[in-house]
Amino acid sequence: MDRRSFMSLGIVAGAAGVVLPGLIEASASGSPLDSKMAGGVYYTKEAPGRWTKKAPTHVPEIEKKAAGGKIEIHVVTPHGMKAWEHYIVKHMLLDKDFKFIAEKVFDPTKDKKPESTFTLDSYSGPLYAVSMCNLHDVWVNMITI
Repeated sequence: MDRRSFMSLGIVAGAAGVVLPGLIEASASGSPLDSKMAGGVYYTKEAPGRWTKKAPTHVPEIEKKAAGGKIEIHVVTPHGMKAWEHYIVKHMLLDKDFKFIAEKVFDPTKDKKPESTFTLDSYSGPLYAVSMCNLHDVWVNMITI
């Protein structure tokens, strides 16, 4: 990885990890993803903001499975990995209070597809998957477990 790419990755990842949980706030409807920040600071399928045409390939898809008394979460972002030019930087899982659970950082020169699997010992409630694109910002989806 060249120095410029490394610096860009560090800035984007650091900013999202620090800023995103604090910016997602509950609205009158009670759904944190219906926040006034959706479509501007972060994006969802329902609030793609300036990236309307990008939603189909940037919103993380979440699948849950029971696996031997544990919960397996599979996250896929249907997005290409075009080396350092255009790629998904990482996936993160956040709990119902938007606290960090886990992440997978991608190497666009090695990872062919932005896909990650996480194993949770136990969890119930809303679970947020975050997908971060180096060009089209941060996308969030939710599943209830």
